[in-house]
Amino acid sequence: MKSPETSTVFAGVDARTDTNLPEWYEARQNTEDVTTFAEAIRNLPQATETTVGYENPYTGEWVETERFNAVVEPNRLIEQANDNADSDPLFSVPTDSYTIINPTDVYGALEDVLRAETYEDTPLSELVFGEIRQYRGGGEVHMDIMFDGLSVTLPGRNEPITMGVTSGYDFFGNNAVYVEGFARDSYCANSIRSLTDREVIKHVGEVDGFGPWWESVLEQLELVADDLLGFITDAQDITLTLPDVPFDLEGFYELLGFPEYLAQQAASDARANAADPFEIDMWTLHSGATYALTHFFRGKEGDSLDGYVRTANDILFNPDGTLERVEREYEQQAEAETNGDGQTGLESQVALAQIEQVSEGVREKAETFEEREEALRERFAEAAD
Repeated sequence: MKSPETSTVFAGVDARTDTNLPEWYEARQNTEDVTTFAEAIRNLPQATETTVGYENPYTGEWVETERFNAVVEPNRLIEQANDNADSDPLFSVPTDSYTIINPTDVYGALEDVLRAETYEDTPLSELVFGEIRQYRGGGEVHMDIMFDGLSVTLPGRNEPITMGVTSGYDFFGNNAVYVEGFARDSYCANSIRSLTDREVIKHVGEVDGFGPWWESVLEQLELVADDLLGFITDAQDITLTLPDVPFDLEGFYELLGFPEYLAQQAASDARANAADPFEIDMWTLHSGATYALTHFFRGKEGDSLDGYVRTANDILFNPDGTLERVEREYEQQAEAETNGDGQTGLESQVALAQIEQVSEGVREKAETFEEREEALRERFAEAAD
């Protein structure tokens, strides 16, 4: 993933909370500069509006317009006024329907919720930790907010999968304020994203009431923690037997739409962590995909990464649909190689039959996933109400 311009690691809500980073996270972050969540949020660039205009080329005069406003960083306006040539305060020039939502508006409300809410009798304010990443001069921000102890531990492993949310926004009109469920596998530092539907608040109209919004989000997160172990355990019982399909491990990921460089990294990790390199379960295949996306993705956070994340999550949460997609993509490639009579070659026909046989075996177990997902969605709806 493209490196951020600035990265800030935090632990605890504010200076009143005596909180340290979990040892596994501290070892991975390689940083000694840890602040609190409240301080990190208040150090993020803010935004305000100023008037804009245009030059009339016939008169040389500047004409102000009320239809647009410049979204600018106030501290950089001061620096610019003091002849700091390197300071560019402008983020964007949206229409007058754009509503600025500053980080303290959103995450200040989260601070209050974290002080009030508990997990196993411990205030969330003492459990919270994570990282804030800035891009484009701080006009685009993404963050991972996790809770030490709110976790899932797989049988036979001591390292937890720690639950949290990923959230962010920008001042360029591209990303509304968003939040979605997130987890970090401390065993391999993989980020498991999009564990819940993305909740969004757009920069339009009157925007307030972030406190109840965060309460609903965090309630959903605990529901996911309860079910994630079940999904993983079920996925470990569903395997892809490579000698039975007409593609190798890299080919599996490429058929799902991963570019070659990501497919190679995902396959390498899955193969290394599989109990049997020729028969790999869906949790290990999912973990390989998240490993590649976490450590080797060459793009930046946003729509491109989100698409690959959804594909990776389908391996875990929708194995039947994943193999259907692989089968469909392989069939399309086989059809593209048909002969002049429109007949698919015998080799491709046999290969398609092999994939179909594997899919049938998975389909028999898919009902468990569908029932679990349906129950989880129902609980999400109840939490939202």
